Amino acid sequence: MSILARLTCYCGLGLLLNGSVCVPGIRGGAPSVEGIAVPPGFRITLFAEDVPSARAMCWGDKGTLFVGSRSDGDVYALRDTNNDGRADEKHVIASHLNMPVGVAFRNGSLYVSAVDRILRLDAIEDHLTDPPAPVVVTSSYPTEEHHGWKFIAFGPDGKLYVPVGAPCNNCVSEDSIYASITRINPDGTGREIIARGVRNTVGFDWHPGTGELWFTDNGRDWLGDDSPDCELNVLRRIGDHFGYPYCHAGAVSDPEYGKLRPCSEFVPPAAKLGPHVAPLGMRFYTGTSFPEKYHHAIFIAEHGSWNRSTPIGYRVVVAYPQPDGSARTEVFAEGWLKGNRASGRPVDVLVAPDGALLVSDDGAGAIYRISYDSK
Repeated sequence: MSILARLTCYCGLGLLLNGSVCVPGIRGGAPSVEGIAVPPGFRITLFAEDVPSARAMCWGDKGTLFVGSRSDGDVYALRDTNNDGRADEKHVIASHLNMPVGVAFRNGSLYVSAVDRILRLDAIEDHLTDPPAPVVVTSSYPTEEHHGWKFIAFGPDGKLYVPVGAPCNNCVSEDSIYASITRINPDGTGREIIARGVRNTVGFDWHPGTGELWFTDNGRDWLGDDSPDCELNVLRRIGDHFGYPYCHAGAVSDPEYGKLRPCSEFVPPAAKLGPHVAPLGMRFYTGTSFPEKYHHAIFIAEHGSWNRSTPIGYRVVVAYPQPDGSARTEVFAEGWLKGNRASGRPVDVLVAPDGALLVSDDGAGAIYRISYDSK
């Protein structure tokens, strides 16, 4: 069956065709937390709404929440000036950028990814109402837009980590920059590839104890509803290869490229997250307000399947790293998906200064706040 025929078939099962992407229909109306289930003692509320295509998040030094977007080309700055758990200020600090998904903050400046380039807005928290023109840090990344949007973050080494997704569903690229994670100096120099065989990571973080880089990876499409699993990985050696496009989820040999290199050559995932759940943002919990079991656990936003006949994902899960290097997972927040209808699509997670967990949602254009009250 052709890709177009399969898209048509899936859409006939109650899904909606969105350009070339088939996804569960997003319910219209204002964002709501009604029907979202969280564990006992937790509470989910709206931190912000009317943040179109909200994607990656980061904090500024002065308590500003910066939010990237994918389809709108805007970068937002949100502030909760009265500390009531809901943003009361919103500023658009950059516009008309090419999928400015990623945001990262360092020394008073906001770094923004825009497919082939990294931009910088200096002294931004002092100029939210009159933002400066972005400065180009580097424009040396590929212009390919397929998996070209980028989550970015500064690592413990002070370098900016920048992934480059595969320019296709599944292919071998002549340029080794594709399907990799790179890092650069804050001035854009010194680029090096630190991980290979990574199809498309849109979220990573460093273990607070070991300093190891953990990251999500989205599995390839069109091997059926139930294969392959998306992945949670950990980088233990610079240059490690995680299998793409030869091997998926540690054990699924690719029907086209698997004969070239066996799965035994590659680093297996720390956890298999499920087929096509689309894990994006992930963060270690470094706050203190959640119960002890969540300390240094990994919260992962699952954006949800786009072409599975029965959609799955559309939730937040939590992974617990184990002594043997693997991770055990369980559902933390769910309810955005009801049958073939979705009220939102979680994208990124971020620990707030008060220990709450923020969750961005590009389907509903919202940011949620999950807090815990032991009383």
